[in-house]
Amino acid sequence: MGSINSIFRSLQYRNYRLFILGQSISLIGLWLQNVAMGWLVYRIANSALLLGVVGFVENIPALVLTPFAGVLVDRWKRHSILIITQTMCMLLAYIAAFLILTDLIKIWHIIVLSIVHGSILAVDSTARQSFWVDLVEDRQDLGNAIALNSTMFNVARLLGPTIAGIVIPIVGEGVCFLLNGISYIAVIAALLAMKIIHTETQQKKTTILQSIKEGFVYTSGFMPIKYTLLLIGLLSLFVVPYLVIMPVFASEILHGGPHTLGFLVSCSGVGALAGALWFAARKGTTNLAKLIPLSAGLSGISLILFSQVKFLWGALFFIIIVSFSLMIHIASCNTFVQSLVDDDKRGRVVSFFTMAFTGMTPFGNLLIGGLSNRIGVPNTLLICGFIAFIGAILFNVKRSPLEHAIQSHKHYA
Repeated sequence: MGSINSIFRSLQYRNYRLFILGQSISLIGLWLQNVAMGWLVYRIANSALLLGVVGFVENIPALVLTPFAGVLVDRWKRHSILIITQTMCMLLAYIAAFLILTDLIKIWHIIVLSIVHGSILAVDSTARQSFWVDLVEDRQDLGNAIALNSTMFNVARLLGPTIAGIVIPIVGEGVCFLLNGISYIAVIAALLAMKIIHTETQQKKTTILQSIKEGFVYTSGFMPIKYTLLLIGLLSLFVVPYLVIMPVFASEILHGGPHTLGFLVSCSGVGALAGALWFAARKGTTNLAKLIPLSAGLSGISLILFSQVKFLWGALFFIIIVSFSLMIHIASCNTFVQSLVDDDKRGRVVSFFTMAFTGMTPFGNLLIGGLSNRIGVPNTLLICGFIAFIGAILFNVKRSPLEHAIQSHKHYA
């Protein structure tokens, strides 16, 4: 019973409970929309290339706009920003639903909507990642709050596509977008019901570019944050996008069909969920400097082993380990950075974290896809796993000076 209470201890905070409840409903709706979007694009255009284009244009704003979003988050109330961004996402879902249900939707509509949606999410994700400190009163519970959010995300990733698979054949993609729009009401209502004590921080009167430069100098000058962002950027480029070639792996390596792909993707979700729950059970923010390279190294080794298996059960086992260790690595890096950063620069540092994590993924998709065409899927995954393992070793070599820098940092919890 004690371990269960430990896992869910962040739920003791009223604001966090409200946010998790609202986000749980909203994320199921978002996964409904994501599945419907892919099916819609392929139905209209019958092009795998356009599927990649839509995914790319939605993700690329995270790389371009997040530094500006970081400045915005440091200057405005994070709570207010989230209300605005979530409302804009809701309106966007309604617009898309209208175009689909009235049969007016065209590919150019989808591309424009994806760009706008990605731009809003660049601001929203930066504000949301910076918002955790406003939701939990004890900083020692910060890692637990982040891990529970990851747990909620992975539960939604399991439920949303399942519901979409039932809804789309019966009533079409437009209803999925409409349901997603409705689901935003839950998170907006939760945000409005919160009682946030806003702490004013002293902001210098500088231009946006000067503020971005100040955040970059701070991030690159503080070794623990700099090396953490470099490592998570490396894994986001070479390991996180591995699922993009799972259809090929399922077909050509395991000689299976859609059901084999379904097993692989489901096991990936199971591993991520298990990793999030394991991290949520940890107490405090200690030993993260050890856990970051350990989890990165494990993800690299398990990806190498996954690349060499030729039978389904072995592949399912190793994909669970890959996603389990990746989830722990992401949560560790996020908690580590959030525990160290000065509050007046939190938004900007989180924006660089988002750039390293989310912004590198679309390039990783292109890189892994291109390499797989040239040297094959097993060799591509082998190389990617090896690079992740080397990155983990290099980080571990720097761990002693990093820990010294952490101990001398007055804001370390």
